[in-house]
Amino acid sequence: MSQIVRRMTAEAVGTFGVVFIAASAIVAEKFPAANYGLLGMGIAYALAYAIMVTATMNISGGHLNPAVTFGVWISRRISARDAGLYLVAQIGGAVSAGLLMKLIFPAGVARIVLYGTPVIANHITMGTAITLEAVMTFLLVSAVFGTAVSPDAPKVGGFAIGLVVLFAMVVAGPLTGAALNPARAFGPAVVSSAWVGQIAYWVGPLLGALAAGLLWSTVLLPKHPEG
Repeated sequence: MSQIVRRMTAEAVGTFGVVFIAASAIVAEKFPAANYGLLGMGIAYALAYAIMVTATMNISGGHLNPAVTFGVWISRRISARDAGLYLVAQIGGAVSAGLLMKLIFPAGVARIVLYGTPVIANHITMGTAITLEAVMTFLLVSAVFGTAVSPDAPKVGGFAIGLVVLFAMVVAGPLTGAALNPARAFGPAVVSSAWVGQIAYWVGPLLGALAAGLLWSTVLLPKHPEG
């Protein structure tokens, strides 16, 4: 098996795990026996992210997020070709997660929360939603650079990256759902057909990743040839 196929498979499986757990936690919370609320959903998302990043880090870099891949590409640590292939794998994994949710969960319950598709709160503007997603993704991608990309990174696996997801859910969860990941928003939207506000989950994370990629590549990391 070629290295790029191996890496794409890791990205697809890892993104599947992240999206499936994050979205399923939102659906499952609507069942009578569940009462864990926003914090519980945030913990599930954070743990899934941390574990799947750790599991795939030594294979593909553990991106599991088009925004992370974009930020790493901006820093010239992945080629444009490989970044495009990662994107295909990530979206494929996310859509697979959404389709599996449709098979597992009763439609009457899952449709109430749009199969876990993140939504923008009524009392904030699209601009505010994009800004929140951008800021939180900037912090997420910064954690990726500082703990996974940097040659001086501490050996903490995906733990620190998962913690960013947790505090992002606490801060931005009630307002945007704190996706921080275009694939996280896209996969459930495929089965829920809830596309309203979807642009915020692409523009915001990509802007945040762009800022993080430029900062880390020009100031905080040593120069590195294009991957």
